[in-house]
Amino acid sequence: MNYTHLLYSFINILNEMSPYILLGFLIAGLLHAFVNEATLTGHLAGNSWKSVVKAALIGIPLPLCSCGVLPTAVSLRRQGASKAATTSFLIATPQTGVDSIAATYSLLGLPFAIIRPIAALCGAIFGGMAVGQFAPDRQEEQQKQCCGETSKSVTPVHKRLVEAIKYGFVDMVDMMGKWLVIGLVIATLITVFVPDSLFIGLRHYPLVAMIAVVLIAIPMYVCATGSIPIAMSLMLKGLSPGVAFVLLMAGPAANFASILILNNTQGRRATAIYVGSVIITAITFGLIIDYVLPQQWFALHSTATGHCCHVHLGPFETACSVILILLLLAAAIKSIIPHKTNKTTEMTQVFKIEGMNCAHCRATVEKAIAAIDGVDTVEVSLSKNTATVSGNYNEQEIIKAVQLAGFDITQ
Repeated sequence: MNYTHLLYSFINILNEMSPYILLGFLIAGLLHAFVNEATLTGHLAGNSWKSVVKAALIGIPLPLCSCGVLPTAVSLRRQGASKAATTSFLIATPQTGVDSIAATYSLLGLPFAIIRPIAALCGAIFGGMAVGQFAPDRQEEQQKQCCGETSKSVTPVHKRLVEAIKYGFVDMVDMMGKWLVIGLVIATLITVFVPDSLFIGLRHYPLVAMIAVVLIAIPMYVCATGSIPIAMSLMLKGLSPGVAFVLLMAGPAANFASILILNNTQGRRATAIYVGSVIITAITFGLIIDYVLPQQWFALHSTATGHCCHVHLGPFETACSVILILLLLAAAIKSIIPHKTNKTTEMTQVFKIEGMNCAHCRATVEKAIAAIDGVDTVEVSLSKNTATVSGNYNEQEIIKAVQLAGFDITQ
């Protein structure tokens, strides 16, 4: 086994991606800290094409994985967003994100980086309009609670910047770190160990290869950023750019966990339209890439394609890689070491929270509870599915805030 080649391939891929991933984490934090989710919901009511397009445009830059987007979508739904707009948001968000678009450019080039959000937008609009037509809301009384609900004091800019840094480089790393590492490892293994001859048979049958990729991508989970090195490695082994694009779009958007949750919240018909929209859009754009667009647009020029033991170790890229590795290690250590509960002389209660799947879920619950008057401290444990709240507060306001955020809560 050529361990040296394995290590060099991993380092090359990591160095190419790390600057863009860190940039994406920063932008993600700024979006989280400075964009008020409640103000967006008022634009997402109704089944009109405007609400569907707005939901897609809102979702495309947000760097949320398919599990992280679910509580956000449920929250939007409960605050008045239509089923059509929610579906559009669910399709567009996990397929792209500022981090994955930047990383796509770094490894696969500008054409891939441009086509990816365009395909996400088309698929989201198609799926949202289809849900509005064939699985609309049964009642238009969607409990709009986005106006005048939780009055929050204006947070100073410097505190928002701190919150942005914490969310981008702590919470986002917690949420995406595992899947990013998995994607890098799989890409490295494919690059080193999968023989080119394995894909020669499918090289001349792109549609068959696309269907095979869909069958593999739907049950497995990989985030929008983690899918990029895997797609690149498959292209290096002989598969067409269109087939790689199908993996980029289908893998992050649908998995068994999200499908089951959507079936309970959106209904069976809307869930079927959601999955169908993802598959149809991915294959359609994959065929366009292979049969319509110039193939030279999608030629790989990445240093990650380098052979044998040649590694490009630029100082900036290496520094970014070291920072990213340290952030991933910190997230891993934090997930192992249990948090200590802060105790105060005021009332402290532990609430049971159901439905949290990732760090974004935890951050959403924490933010919802912290906005309640009288809450001094709140600590949400993702591993225990609990929220420990201290202060002089109204318990019913805590329960209501968590429910509006899209989660179930009990005392």
